[in-house]
Amino acid sequence: MNDTIIPCGRCSAKNRIPAAKRHLKPKCGKCGAELDLGGLRLPAVELGDGSFHGLVMNAALPVLVDFYSPTCGPCRAMMPVVDNLSARYHGRAIVAKLNTMANPAVASQFGIRGVPSFLFFKNGQLVDQMAGAVPEQLLIHKLDALL
Repeated sequence: MNDTIIPCGRCSAKNRIPAAKRHLKPKCGKCGAELDLGGLRLPAVELGDGSFHGLVMNAALPVLVDFYSPTCGPCRAMMPVVDNLSARYHGRAIVAKLNTMANPAVASQFGIRGVPSFLFFKNGQLVDQMAGAVPEQLLIHKLDALL
């Protein structure tokens, strides 16, 4: 996973933030101050078969999951868009991605037959889905509707 090291603004201690917990308003392990992640360009949270349900189904925020394959051209083209959405919606929604080649169980559970596929969750429930490389504005419109 993509852990991030964040220095505390109050005591300068370095804090390791696991990728799957960046959305939880992390606090400094030394002084307890809330860490500011606003200025960082954080990539989307990388999910797996084991971590999907724990994050997506229990999230208090809306969740967008990009089901992708690393060998898929349109998926690679959408990766910067997904990372931009992750930075744009930090603290308001969770943007995640799941490699369907490495994690086939969740992809099978949701009937993913083509990639990229985008699934939108709110309160642990699937509320919308889209398939194929789509414009960033369409994903923004769907996420805004969930907020």
